[in-house]
Amino acid sequence: MHSPPTICSFESRRQSEMESLISKFGGHPFVAPTMRELPLESNQVALEFGKQLVAGEVDLIIFMTGVGADALLDALLTQHTESELLESLHKCKIAARGPKPVAALSKRQVRVDLRAPEPNTWCELAAELEQSDLELSGMHVAVQEYGQVNNELHEWLRSHGASVTSVIIYRWGLPDDLEPLKRAIHSTIDGEFHILMWTSAQQLVHTVQVADELGLKNPWLKAARECFNASIGPTASERLREYGIEPAMEPSHPKMAHLIREAIAVWSEKAE
Repeated sequence: MHSPPTICSFESRRQSEMESLISKFGGHPFVAPTMRELPLESNQVALEFGKQLVAGEVDLIIFMTGVGADALLDALLTQHTESELLESLHKCKIAARGPKPVAALSKRQVRVDLRAPEPNTWCELAAELEQSDLELSGMHVAVQEYGQVNNELHEWLRSHGASVTSVIIYRWGLPDDLEPLKRAIHSTIDGEFHILMWTSAQQLVHTVQVADELGLKNPWLKAARECFNASIGPTASERLREYGIEPAMEPSHPKMAHLIREAIAVWSEKAE
């Protein structure tokens, strides 16, 4: 009978929930936040987009995240009335990458025409757009980004004849307190974790960045590759593979509870 696994999560927004869920499902948690959302120093990009929107120059808006959708609409409301903004949005086609932007938009009475099914990556969104009756050729498409530009989505849209405007509302920064992440890096190298748990692709980018600053990038990557890596979904898995880390599993649904429960179950089977 094996002992419960020690799990390192790199979750930042929902640290307490992650810790309690890992404990609930029988693991020993160590949570090392990797990310902090930073507002841009200026909302000029959003405000310029707002001018184009109200002038009727935008045909399709793609919302990638709920947080970004809220931030963009809040920025636009500093320059436009709610009725003016809603009227302009209703004249556009609206697409959403997943349930969080759908919820954010619905709360503000913004109609959503297309939504990506699970696992809610840009690929599912592109497939929905391709199957729709939208003629992308000649369209002006605005993409609300989520921390970094999604170049693959932009290239796909342009390949279908659309012009693309990137509307970046926030970007990811490192957390104020790096000590938990530094401890996690050292502990991974020392072999103290059974499972590394990834709930976003950017978590890995920041972990590698901090490991590199510590002079430990290669030792950390070597140790991480030997761990059981649990990935929330295809986007995180793709980033892991870029660093030579093969995900051991993805959950049946891209939810934290499913990820934790199923990761522990798969790890336990392999540990027998």
